[in-house]
Amino acid sequence: MLHFRRTTLRLLSALTLAAALTVTPALAGTAAASAPSSGWNNWSCKPSAAHPRPVVLVHGTFGNSIDNWLGLAPYLVARGYCVYSLDYGQLPGVPVFYGLGSIAASSQQLADYVDRVRASTGAGKVDIVGHSQGGMMPRYYMKFLGGAPKVNALVGIGADNHGTDLNGLLNLLPYFPGAADAIDGLLPQGLTDQMAGSAFLTKLNAGGDTLPGIHYTVIATRYDEVVTPYTSQFLSGPDVHNVVLQDLCSLDLSEHVLIGLTDRIVFHETANALDPAHATRTDCTDVFS
Repeated sequence: MLHFRRTTLRLLSALTLAAALTVTPALAGTAAASAPSSGWNNWSCKPSAAHPRPVVLVHGTFGNSIDNWLGLAPYLVARGYCVYSLDYGQLPGVPVFYGLGSIAASSQQLADYVDRVRASTGAGKVDIVGHSQGGMMPRYYMKFLGGAPKVNALVGIGADNHGTDLNGLLNLLPYFPGAADAIDGLLPQGLTDQMAGSAFLTKLNAGGDTLPGIHYTVIATRYDEVVTPYTSQFLSGPDVHNVVLQDLCSLDLSEHVLIGLTDRIVFHETANALDPAHATRTDCTDVFS
């Protein structure tokens, strides 16, 4: 019975996600244009005293600044945050599907974007929330590109901090219609950089997972089929909060993609990480929050 429920939920999730992500560049542009009306990517937004740091959202592999955050961005805006999201890791001739280029180069794109957000909002520091590659890549920015003094907290949702195998990454392809055709014949560096044992990850994790002065939260699901084992997502350090989604709600069957796209239990725990002084218990009832 449990296997049937899990399979059914994942099938429904995949169908929903496919519908959401089967967009043309024009449609993506429409979504981007509508974002400022709700405060998302609103460059006139000024952080409040209650939420003094803007939130920068970093999408995952094959994602982009709109599709990955259709759930979480409005959720945070409704709670009073200035929220921004960027596109990174574009390959020439490959539209819509990003996060495929060299992660070191993508980290520089994040560095430039964070500086733009800080200049626009007047904030000294930002908080970063990333999904999948987007939860891991900011660590390179902070460690090697001078980002540490500019970041207060990093929340990684399904972050491949210690890598995965290529088959795990290719498990993402069915969720992104057209992505396989777009990268046909290529093995993008953005994928190989994420493979366990890659030169990129060896450099990133050498000398320890974390940096002083930054608050780290990692939210993982036991049903992650992309970053495996799911425990490889966890960080070690003095200011780290590693969370297993099913410890918050045992009924939650979300897998790798769904936890970043629609899971409101994850959203609530993310909000707790951004404002720990006002954190409230996260449990199954947060699907209605």
